[in-house]
Amino acid sequence: MIEFRRAKMRGLSQLGWLHSHHTFSFSHYYDAQQTGFSDLLVINDDTVEPGQGFGTHPHRNMEIFSYVLSGGLAHKDSAGHEEVCRPGDVQMMSAGSGVFHSEYNASDHEPVHFLQIWIVPDRQGGPVRYQQRHFPPKARRGRLCLIISPDEADDALPVWQDVRVYAGLFDGGETASLALEQRYAYVHVARGALSVNGQPFAAGDGARIRDETLLTFSDGKDAEVLVFDLRPHEGPKR
Repeated sequence: MIEFRRAKMRGLSQLGWLHSHHTFSFSHYYDAQQTGFSDLLVINDDTVEPGQGFGTHPHRNMEIFSYVLSGGLAHKDSAGHEEVCRPGDVQMMSAGSGVFHSEYNASDHEPVHFLQIWIVPDRQGGPVRYQQRHFPPKARRGRLCLIISPDEADDALPVWQDVRVYAGLFDGGETASLALEQRYAYVHVARGALSVNGQPFAAGDGARIRDETLLTFSDGKDAEVLVFDLRPHEGPKR
């Protein structure tokens, strides 16, 4: 079963320097029917204006990753990490027992467009850790590239939860499939358009997926997609 969350159904925040679409409830946007799915709590589609960003603020007991679509995202945290994340880079921060961090547009002349995603961890406390890795287009072209995994399979970034995240680029006749094996999934199309099991998705569209054994991605039109392989329960358990 594919339960759509179309782009136009998402929450919206506009703060001048920030334009953000919220797949699930976040900050001042609240929808009792949209409080996450399985261990997936937040998908924010953020565009930040040049020289602007999220000032230093705290997090704890959350797995947070950023997936940059265009521009550069500058990260700095209280554990001493300071990096710039660009398209193809995936940034993963385990907030653990507590961390302060900031995320800013690294450019003073062009916006940065990225997805900010939160996953509820399988533990409380623990050490803070930060990882960043580049996944070039050829690794994602016409296939589902594993970018996040609890066991770091295929050089994926580690996460403290039974969740696997894949990224893919699809155009024309390129196709790929993912077996679920009694799992849930969430699909989010970051840009372009494609079909999943014959159902059309456009940029910003997402879907909860239950009771499917195989997902097939096809008919891409300059599509970039994230796929979350999730535990089969309905909402984040904290």
